[in-house]
Amino acid sequence: MPVSVYTPAEVVEETGFTLDTLRYYEKIGLLERVERNAAGQRRFSEQDIGWLGMLRCLRDTGMPIAQMLRFAELTRAGDHTIPDRIKLLEEHDGRVEGQIDNLNERRRYIRNKISYYRSVL
Repeated sequence: MPVSVYTPAEVVEETGFTLDTLRYYEKIGLLERVERNAAGQRRFSEQDIGWLGMLRCLRDTGMPIAQMLRFAELTRAGDHTIPDRIKLLEEHDGRVEGQIDNLNERRRYIRNKISYYRSVL
């Protein structure tokens, strides 16, 4: 079965990251060194796409780059770090839950204001 490879443009379309972000993530070590073809152009693997999906999730839920780097280090270190990865993700999940609670509270406030305005029409 042939291995799928993706051009940077395809990765941008697939992940929603910009080319600059992909380069930056590679530069700081968040994304492992990307393979290149004979012409020196980056070629991303299915594994790279999967990893970028994880990074997208973490970034979109507010995980700081430093924590993302820690998660990447733990992942690359091997299975013996799984308990540490679980702890890091559980802590992040708690922060995400707090954000959701805060947003739900703000949403209730907005909906109450909408109801009030409708009542005075």
